[in-house]
Parts: sequence; C-alpha cells; structure tokens
Amino acid sequence: MKKNASTDRRQPRNSNAATQKKGSNNLSHIMFRYVLITLGFMLFSGAIAYKLFSTTVIDADKWNAKANIELQRTDTIAPVRGDILASDGTILVTNLQYYDVRVDFGSEAFAKKEFVENLEPLCDSLAKYFPTRDKDGWRESLQKQYNAEKKSHSYRLLSRISYADLERVRAFPFFNIKNKNKTGLIEEPYKKRDCPYGDMARRSIGRVGQTKECKEIHGISGLEKALDSLLYGIPGTYKRVAFTNRIGNWTDVPAVDGWDVTTTIDITLQDILEQELNTVLDSCQAEWGSAVLMEVATGDIKAISNLERDKDGKYIEAYNRAVTAYEPGSVVKPISMMFALEDGLVDNIDEVIPIGATFPYGGGRPITDSHFNSQLTVAGVIEESSNIGMARIIARGYDKDPAGFVKRFEDIGFFEKMHSGIFEEERPRIHRNPSRLDMSRMCFGYATAIPPLYTLSVYNAIANNGRYVRPRLVKGLRREGIDSVVPVSYIRDRICSEENAAKLRTMLRRVVDGSRGTGRRLKHCKVPLAGKTGTCYHLDTVTKQYDHAKKRLAFCGFFPADNPRYSMFVLTFHPRKNLLGAASSSGTVMQNVAEKMYSRGLLGNTSDFRADAPDAPAPPVINAPAAPGAFNLLRTMLSHRLKPRVITTPQGTYGDSGMPSVLNLSFRDALSTLEKAGYSVTFKGTGRVKGQQLVDEKNVLLTLSNS
Repeated sequence: MKKNASTDRRQPRNSNAATQKKGSNNLSHIMFRYVLITLGFMLFSGAIAYKLFSTTVIDADKWNAKANIELQRTDTIAPVRGDILASDGTILVTNLQYYDVRVDFGSEAFAKKEFVENLEPLCDSLAKYFPTRDKDGWRESLQKQYNAEKKSHSYRLLSRISYADLERVRAFPFFNIKNKNKTGLIEEPYKKRDCPYGDMARRSIGRVGQTKECKEIHGISGLEKALDSLLYGIPGTYKRVAFTNRIGNWTDVPAVDGWDVTTTIDITLQDILEQELNTVLDSCQAEWGSAVLMEVATGDIKAISNLERDKDGKYIEAYNRAVTAYEPGSVVKPISMMFALEDGLVDNIDEVIPIGATFPYGGGRPITDSHFNSQLTVAGVIEESSNIGMARIIARGYDKDPAGFVKRFEDIGFFEKMHSGIFEEERPRIHRNPSRLDMSRMCFGYATAIPPLYTLSVYNAIANNGRYVRPRLVKGLRREGIDSVVPVSYIRDRICSEENAAKLRTMLRRVVDGSRGTGRRLKHCKVPLAGKTGTCYHLDTVTKQYDHAKKRLAFCGFFPADNPRYSMFVLTFHPRKNLLGAASSSGTVMQNVAEKMYSRGLLGNTSDFRADAPDAPAPPVINAPAAPGAFNLLRTMLSHRLKPRVITTPQGTYGDSGMPSVLNLSFRDALSTLEKAGYSVTFKGTGRVKGQQLVDEKNVLLTLSNS
C-alpha cells in the first residue's frame, strides 16, 4: 500500500514537468516566428531604402531625363470644325454634342436596395421616352445585368442621345437619388456632325470621317472635302508642365476654329426640287435621277439633288451625278449651234437646210434621225432635235479641221476646272484630235462625256446674254467676327454675242412652244419654259456596247423664258413605266419646280397665278370679350350676314369644298398635299398643322403650333 501511495505522489511531479516543457516549446516557436517577421520587415524596409537611394542618388540622372522628356512632350488640340450654312444663314451642318449612357453594375458603391425598389418605375420611364424596348423588355435587360454573376462595369443603356434627353434620364427613378455616385451612371460625351435637315443636298454637302493617314476628322466627300482646309481650322498644341501639386496640361498654341461656310443653297428651293424629283422618279420607277437649279445672274447653285432607288423601292440621296461625266445626248446641240452662229456657219435661224433620210459622213454608219424630214430651218434643227441637220451645219466649217471644233470648246474655257465647291467634280472628256467621224457625232452629243453641271453652265450663259458665269456652291466665309463674301466670277466674260444669245433663246423657246418641238408637252406650264431634251443610250462598261433597254433622259433649260432668272438641268436614268420620254420625265421635274416657285411668289411675282393679282390681305382678326358664350353670341349675331360654311372633316376632306385635311401633319407634308390639290398656301406659327381655313376658292391659311 505504501508503494502505491508513493507512486501516486510522484505522478503529479512528472505531469508538471511535461507541462513546463510544452510551454517552453511554444514560446520558442512564437519567438522564431517573431524573428522571421521582424527580419522580413527589416529586409523590406531595407529594399525600400535602397530603392529610394537608388532612385534619388544613383539613378537620379536617368529619372530626371525621363521627367524632362515627359514635360517636354506636346500634343495636338483639335480645332472646332466650322458649320455649313444655307444662303440665309440657316444651319445645314453643325457640331452637336451627344452622349452614350452606361451603367456600372459592378461598382462597390452601387445602391442595390434602391435599384430593386425603383426598377418598375425606371422601366416605365425608359419605355415611355426611349421605346426601343417596351417595359418588359427593359426590365428583362436590366435584371439580367443586375443578377449576372460577373456584373458589367459599362453596360450600355442608351446611345447617341441629346443633352436634353440626358437631363431627362438623370431625373428618372433611381438615377435621381441624392448620392449620384451610387447609381453607377456613366456619361460619355462625343461630338458629331449633325444635319438638322436630314439628307437635304447631303451628297453635295458631303461627309466627314477619320482619314487613313491620321485619326483626325476630315472631310471625305462633297463640300466637306473640297473646303476641308477652311472648315477644319488650325490645330493647337499643349504641353505637360509641373504645377505646385501636380503635372498638368498647359496650352502652348491655342487652336483656331474652322471657318463657317455659307453656301448658295436655298432651303425652300432645295425642298421643292427634292420633292418634285422624288415624285417624278417614283412615277416612272426610274433607277436614279439628278437635278441642279442655278441662278442665272450669279451662278449660285440654289438647289441640287441626287436620288437613287434603294432595295426597298424608296429614293434616297445618292452619288453626286450632277458632276459626273456622261454622254450627254442632244442637250449638246445648242452648244454646237452657238459655235455655228459665232463662227458665221449660219446666221438666219429661218434658213432652210436639206435633211433627208440619212447623212453618210466620215466613213462610218450614216447619221439618221428619229423621224424623217426632207428639210428643216436652222431653228427647226434644234426644235425637232435633228442629228442630220446639226452634223450638216458643223461640217460646213470643220470638215477639213475636225480638231478646230474641239478647239472651240477649249476657247470658251469648257475644259477648265469649275471650282464649284463640289469635290467630286469631273471635267469633260472630249477627244482633242478627233476624226471627221468623231466630230460629226460629237456635235449632237455622242463620242463625248460631259458632266451635267458643265452643260448647264453654257445654257446659263445663253440665258445670261452670253456671259459665262462660274457655277458656285460657296457664297461666303465667316469666323470670329470676320465675314468674307466670295464674289461672283466668270469663266469667260462672254462666250457669244448678245444677238446670238437671243437667237439661241428663241430656238430653245420653240422646243417647248413649237408644234413639233421635242418639249411641246411642257408648253402649258404656267411659267414659260425654254430648254432642250436629250436622250442617250447607256454604255455598258463591260461589253462596251450600248444597252438599248436603258436610257438617260435629260432636259436642260431656263425659266421664265422671256426673262430668265433660273437655269436647270435634270437627268433621269432608266424609267420603267409611265414617263418614258425626256420631256415627260426630266422636263416635268423642271415644269413642276417652276410652277411651284411661281405659286409661292419666288419668281418676282405675287403668289397668285393672275398677273395683276393684288398682294394677299392678312386674315382678319376678331377680338371678342372674354366672357362665357361670347364666341357663340358673336357667331349668332353675324350668321345672317356671313352665312359661314360648316367645316367638317369627312373621309379625309376638310369642309364642303373637298379640300384635303392636313391637320396634325408637318408643314412640309401639308404644303405638298395642298399644292398638289391646286391650293395656294399661307401660314402663321411654327410646328404641326393645328388649323386650316379656306380664305377663298384656292387660298388656304394654315395655323401651326408646336403644342
């Protein structure tokens, strides 16, 4: 028993020793770790100290050199591109700031609770003001981004919205919470060339984009490219400098903004021309059409349009064919006749010339006409568009010197660059050393390639008593208070005498007024027209053969014929139905434009078709007391005198006159509808049509409002 007791007393001593030994081991481990950590900190601190010493002392020269390079670096400040304006100062192209709106769903500060609470009203607002998706579509899209495992830091919510729309978005539920940093809303501004009038004269005005050589924005077509050096301005430079607390940008040379270019385009005339060209092209289902309207005295291009049929059958602004060279056809005959008159090959326009069925000349296929004439007067050659007659007249003077005929084009400056302001402008292509055969074809419009603008310029000279004014699309330049006007210039002061210009105008008038004139279907136009038709087959570029199924139909002339104010060229390609002749297609465009200008008083006349019509009186204003029933009382008192007609709108008409109802239409659409129905329109206000009043039998007053 004693032994056991003794054994039991020794056990606690052994246990205490083991505990002490275990504690000693733990302390050793702790101290070892502490030493390692301390050593690590010391090594890290030593590395920092060494790097600091190395940077500031050992490698100081290297880093100072890098800092100097950074401070000496300069970069470019892009100038603000100039605006393009209409002749009255209306903006056609300008720089507007738009915004892309993104949402950072992955932001740590994103207010998840507020987002969930405001999701429904947010989707309501988005669907109402940005209906690219309905409410359910917006909810699905936003929830998908919110619930995604890997949340987007730049989800594109909206693209290319205006500042007004951006302000509206900021006021939407969730985005309008007090702490804007928690919404994740990101606004990305960018500049964009904007056209308030859409595609109006778009091809002639042109477009901009990044060039291959650099990332700068420059003109790539049209007026934007032709005048790019003026519109673009002069870039500036900035450099990096050391401020007190930071390194920032310092403007070294400020950028000089581009010039604002005032064009000769008239918004009203441009609108008329585009509408009428589109209407005729749609009626005959033509492949494309081009038209230019020019002021006779100044050469100002007041309107220019190039429309092409797209795959959906609609006509859109397309390639600028007004300055593209094509075989012109018979519209060249008046130019050849001008040379004949100036060179004395003919004098009396009533001189009779033998024609016959064919005219073998130059060793090629005999020249023929579309219809037989045994003889024609000189004026009749133009009136009835005789190829034989034109060739016989030109052969009188140039049979032994065919190159002399081409020299006549050179003498009047026909091969010189027009510098109209349209970048794509091509020059005429005429063989400088032609054979007799070539010459005989050139004189009536084949074996040549002439841009419509060049042909129009000569017709304009005929209308301008022989003065050859240069067509132009640029009227002036403006910048920082400087207003520079581009003067009217002349390719040649005169290309024919006033007497011969008068004879040519008489011939061109007979084309429309004559009983056998090729443009006689236009003789009933309310504005007297003068001009020449031209028809030419399409030359296939692959087979080099004429495609007789496709024609280019041209009409070139001026109006009013007795006192020309405007000249015009219209070219229509490959009409498929209805209007298949040059006068019925291209000539109709000119006729409709002239009549619409006349109906609006744009030809120095009143807006009434009567020559002695007085100015339209302003509509009477009746002031009634602002009392209940005042209007009804006044109407009752005057009813026995005025007998007002009851105006209703049954079946798309307005009132008992059958006048088309144009309520709630835009002014442009309303004007087109009423003028096609034969009404003359006056208006007051701006915006959409909120009221229409029949002033008399054919005059309508429209009330416009933006509300």
